[in-house]
Amino acid sequence: MSGAGPVLRDRVALVVGGAGGIGAAIARAFCVEGATVVVADRDAKAVRSAAEAVGAAGSVALDITDEDTVEAAVQEVLAGHGRIDVLVNSAGILTESLLTEMSLRQWQETLDVDLTGTFLACRAVAGHMVARGEGRIINIASQLGIKGGRGLTHYSAAKAGVIGLTKALALELAEHGVLVNAIAPGPVHTAMVEGITEEWKAAKQAELPLGRFGVPAEVAPTAVLLASSPGGDLYVGQTLGPNAGDVMP
Repeated sequence: MSGAGPVLRDRVALVVGGAGGIGAAIARAFCVEGATVVVADRDAKAVRSAAEAVGAAGSVALDITDEDTVEAAVQEVLAGHGRIDVLVNSAGILTESLLTEMSLRQWQETLDVDLTGTFLACRAVAGHMVARGEGRIINIASQLGIKGGRGLTHYSAAKAGVIGLTKALALELAEHGVLVNAIAPGPVHTAMVEGITEEWKAAKQAELPLGRFGVPAEVAPTAVLLASSPGGDLYVGQTLGPNAGDVMP
């Protein structure tokens, strides 16, 4: 896409969870494609460093599980840049536990970050986009939200929720010119995945038709597509799957 010039020129993008992993790769790709990018994440120092590393225009600190800090961060971006054309929700956590051994706290923490955080960010930005009559929201789900994963019932449930939220919100907002879609990556080498056992990762890799995990830079172009025009103009409530063949809808 870059051969035709920057496809996101004059777009303002807020990338939540952009301090590392897939979020940072998306932020970098958006910058390359001409967008004005603001990176948001929990740790103020880390998010400033990440913003500098990818060439973003700025950064904001937020706790994705706290509605007040999410609203404040969105207002800060609007005050500094006038609008938000693209919202990417990439904040997430991943832990491993059999359901029979899982505490309520572990279950709730995963849903708070991976699902409720996505809801809060969408809610904080959607009204602004509706008022402007345009916008793109891209939620990072997972292929495990489609097929499930042993030892990952909490994560699978949260990401299935993200997919459902995406579809329902797409129905609400499309008539207002706001397009909402999801990306459901397969296993990707990130710091988040490092907390999963080597046994699980080896078994998962053996299942994949490509025989390997992805890297964040292989997911980012899908976000560029969904954020761009005309490339992303017909995607409404879709879940795109850069997943090494793990799920074939």
